[in-house]
Amino acid sequence: MQYPEPIAQLIDSYMKLPGIGQKTATRLAFFTIDMQGDDVTRFAKSLISAKQDLRFCSICGNITEEDPCDICRDKTRDQSQVLVVEQAKDIMIMENMREYHGLYHVLNGVLSPIEGKGPEDLNIASLLKRLQQNDAIKEVIVATNATPEGEATAMYLSRLIKPSGIKVTRLAHGLSVGSDIEYADEMTLFKAVEGRTEM
Repeated sequence: MQYPEPIAQLIDSYMKLPGIGQKTATRLAFFTIDMQGDDVTRFAKSLISAKQDLRFCSICGNITEEDPCDICRDKTRDQSQVLVVEQAKDIMIMENMREYHGLYHVLNGVLSPIEGKGPEDLNIASLLKRLQQNDAIKEVIVATNATPEGEATAMYLSRLIKPSGIKVTRLAHGLSVGSDIEYADEMTLFKAVEGRTEM
């Protein structure tokens, strides 16, 4: 059975979202049709506003309404540290922790030869320029994911930054709180042993 064109287009639109297949997209489309008119209008306006009213910070690459972003404008933050993340959403995760008070830099991805992503496709040049222009920065904390691509990106950044005399550190990886050693894979255990701290 073929759906009417508006439903088919809506299903197709939902399928463009990551992790959404045909069945989920169909369920979301019919859920949208059942929504109140005002709710659908607000939903549509939210999508348009997110696309039109947001931009990337010219300093760190974070998503913001104003350029530069709130974090880059905040002079009370620790100006000596820059935490490098893969995506802007990672900043929100770090901020929710409420323990890190330095600056950020968003790479917009990681090195991935398979996907054809090289250094020129990432926000690396602006990071290097930022480090050259700001003598206050003493440490770059690389917070890429513990994937092969994330590790390769971390090593690449380290080789680029270390010659400038800026300290380059990496977030510790290993066992999560509350997990059992017997369920951990070898790489997780290796990172846990490698990143051990004195008690």
